[in-house]
Amino acid sequence: MRTCLVTGAGRGIGRAVAHRLAAEGHRVALTARTADQLREVAAALPGPSLVLPADITVAAAVEETFAAVEDRWGGVDVLVANAGAGASAKLADTTDDMWQAQLDLLLTAPFRCVRRAVPGMVGRGWGRIVVVASVAAKRGEPYVAAYTAAKHGVLGLVRAAAAELAGTGVTVNAVCPAYVDTPMTDATVASIARRTGRTPEDARAALAARQPIGRLVTPDEVAEAVWFCVANGAVTGQGLNVDGGAVQS
Repeated sequence: MRTCLVTGAGRGIGRAVAHRLAAEGHRVALTARTADQLREVAAALPGPSLVLPADITVAAAVEETFAAVEDRWGGVDVLVANAGAGASAKLADTTDDMWQAQLDLLLTAPFRCVRRAVPGMVGRGWGRIVVVASVAAKRGEPYVAAYTAAKHGVLGLVRAAAAELAGTGVTVNAVCPAYVDTPMTDATVASIARRTGRTPEDARAALAARQPIGRLVTPDEVAEAVWFCVANGAVTGQGLNVDGGAVQS
C-alpha cells in the first residue's frame, strides 16, 4: 500500500484520480479548498483516506499538508498535482492580477509540492509524481494566455525534474487533457455563452467538436492515464496527451 496525495481532489479529475488510486489498494490524502467536497469524496473511497482542506497557493499550506500526511501515514509516495482553474481574456485585457493568479495556482503551487515531495521519495528510492497539465502545455491557445503560459511552464518543470531524478527510482510525468467533462469545463461553457450569445448547449457542442473523437474526455479517462504513469516505472519526463487525438506527438 502506497501513500498518495492528490491536490484539487474535491471534484472532477482529482476526484476520479482519488478513486482510481484507492481502487488499486492505496491510501489517499485529499486536499482542496472546499472541505465539504473532500469529505464527500473520502466517504466514497474503498480504502483509507485523509481530508486536508488547504489553499495550496499559500506556501505554508503546502508544508502543512505534507507534514500532516507524514504525521499520519509517513512519507508521500505518489503525488498527483491536479489543482487548477482557468481564466479567460483577450491578451490585451489580461491583468497583472489574472496573470499572477494563474502562475500561482498552475505553476508555483505544483513546483512547491514537487520540491517538498522529492527528498523523501529519493531517500526511499521510489516515488511517482504526476502533474495534470493540459494540451495547452503543447500549443498556443487564444484568449487564455496566462493559463497557456503556466501550463507550458509546468510541463518544463516536469521535464527538468524527470531528467534530474532519472536513476533515483522517482518518475515525473504530466498528463495533458483536452476539454474534460468537469465543473471547470462547465464554467468555460458558461463563459462562452455569456460572451457570444450562444446557448450553453451550443457552446458545449463546440468544445466537444474540438476533439477529433467528437466528445469531451471523461475524468475517468484522465485518471486512467495518471494511473499508467504511476504503474510504469520506465515512463518519465513525458507529457501524455489525453485529448481525443487533437495534438499528435
